[in-house]
Amino acid sequence: MMPAPIAVISEAGEPLGRALAVALARHGVAVAAISREGFEPEMDLIMSVRADVGAPQDAARAFTEIRKRFGAPTILINAAEVYPHRDILDETPDSFMATLRTNLGGAFNCCHEVLPAMVASGTGRIINVVTFADIQPAPFSAGYSVSKGSLRILTRSLVADLGERFPGIVINDWIPGSHAPRRGIADGIAPAVVAEWGARLALLQDPMISGLVFLRDRELQPAASWKRKLKDRVLGKRRALIHLV
Repeated sequence: MMPAPIAVISEAGEPLGRALAVALARHGVAVAAISREGFEPEMDLIMSVRADVGAPQDAARAFTEIRKRFGAPTILINAAEVYPHRDILDETPDSFMATLRTNLGGAFNCCHEVLPAMVASGTGRIINVVTFADIQPAPFSAGYSVSKGSLRILTRSLVADLGERFPGIVINDWIPGSHAPRRGIADGIAPAVVAEWGARLALLQDPMISGLVFLRDRELQPAASWKRKLKDRVLGKRRALIHLV
């Protein structure tokens, strides 16, 4: 029997994180919404937890509170991030590592907290919220781009270490796309719409999707040469991409 879903969102103080908490709660999921500043939950199923997940001890305290209230989390969405707009010439070792501490370290700290119970039960969901920043870094975003690229590598490392031994722990990267308001984007997709895609992805438990990358509301197909595409078509290896709507 599958355990009742319990979700943790690692930065619910931002518009997308808060919308994700509401979307999951509307699906009947108990949600622990972690944020650095704290906020008043909109629904009874949402628990607000004030913590900085980039600090290991603070993350551990937050998850202790969550387990006391709800039990062991079955879903983790690593959404915590900072995006300092800083010229590389103005970066210092401390400022650069502070960005990695939140964007990469925060995700690892949360994974470290949820994995023991997921391994014990043999099931779980981990979603890392990533971007394309590592593929084509924007100016003045070195720390952000490096940390987000490293987060994608963390996802692949989790799949490599856990995939065969614990196939019921399903792990994905999710690129939510341009949602408003985000880093000056005024006309992006409404967070509530984007959050519903994320909630549906979080509730997919099929081991076959572990390691796949999702862009907005669908699976992102890896780039392939035309020869590979032709070969796959001839051999009948094509399959329908997964859609979240």
